[in-house]
Amino acid sequence: MIHRRILLGVSGGIAAYKAAELVRLLIKAGHEVQVVMTHSATEFVGPVTFQALTGREVFVEMWDKQRGDSMAHISLTRWADLFLVAPATANFLAKLAGGIADDLLSTLAAARECALLVVPAMNKQMWANPANLRNVEQLKIDGVRVLGPASGIQACGEVGEGRMLEPEEIAQHVEAAFQPKLLTGKKVLITAGPTFERIDAVRGITNPSSGKMGYAIARAAWESGAEVTLISGSVSLDTPPGCRRIDVLSAQEMLNAVNVEVDATDFFISVAAVADYYVLNQSEQKIKKDAHILTLELAPNSDILANVTSRPNPPFCVGFAAESENLLEYAEAKRRRKKLPLLAANQVQTAIGADDNEITLLDDEGLHRLPRAGKLELARKLIAHAARLYLQKNTD
Repeated sequence: MIHRRILLGVSGGIAAYKAAELVRLLIKAGHEVQVVMTHSATEFVGPVTFQALTGREVFVEMWDKQRGDSMAHISLTRWADLFLVAPATANFLAKLAGGIADDLLSTLAAARECALLVVPAMNKQMWANPANLRNVEQLKIDGVRVLGPASGIQACGEVGEGRMLEPEEIAQHVEAAFQPKLLTGKKVLITAGPTFERIDAVRGITNPSSGKMGYAIARAAWESGAEVTLISGSVSLDTPPGCRRIDVLSAQEMLNAVNVEVDATDFFISVAAVADYYVLNQSEQKIKKDAHILTLELAPNSDILANVTSRPNPPFCVGFAAESENLLEYAEAKRRRKKLPLLAANQVQTAIGADDNEITLLDDEGLHRLPRAGKLELARKLIAHAARLYLQKNTD
């Protein structure tokens, strides 16, 4: 991971306390963070908090006597790779939209050369104020990225839109800002997680897939600028930012969801661990345990990936092969049988449930081994490889 220099502006709202956790997450990810606060922000959180977290002096004053040149508004923005303001109050957004530079933070924004992300945080009435909404639209026109706001319970006790995004999601947006936009304007459809084939009212056949790889790929595709739809089996994972999620249970439900979405997609990435069989003799009621052997009649599920690749004009398809033996032999046979331009192969023993993995990409050019790494790092490499092959295919 490339470590970046983040200039974090904190303006005066109650959500300023969340900025401390955001700083912690950014530093944990290996980034350098320099904090600049408005005077109002210091009424909510003291500068010493951020100084302790970052190990850096916190800037508040436009005319800082400790800096002989009084040019912090220039030197800080030239230092930064990214400028982030969280929370961004209605007052700060208004200044930014109007080009007003009357304190250090607004002057930094006016003098910046790097990208600027703002994370609004305010009462729901302030957010819905027509003047505020006009300012937000102007900022978007000016190239400022506006993240959020979220909806929920606010500090005033009311419920509505205006909450600042949680620090974890903001940190993901920061990481995304540095990723190459290889899939801008493309639509990506991804399946992830296990399926569940019902036996009776309480039992079923499933597998231990955690969905982590599929969700990492969804996030990597979103980071690359794609519009992402994630069709997911039952998992205990948060939906990646910017992704539309469709929850399903069985293989048939997953197939139905894919069929609805696939015609409008450019990439189909099949990561889900789909059950090969479903139960023919399902019971609507719970089957009582007795001394007799329970016999299940199993029938094969439809092959979702083969269903997509066999279409007259399929999207660019990426498959996954999880094998317990003869990994590359079985994976290449699967790739050729399903006519896939790209397939990712991994060992069942080390892949399922883990936070890291090692995979081998197989395409018409041969094998491309990706050494063990975190699943998000592998997902980014997979998306980059798929984007390159897609570009080659569509420019030949």
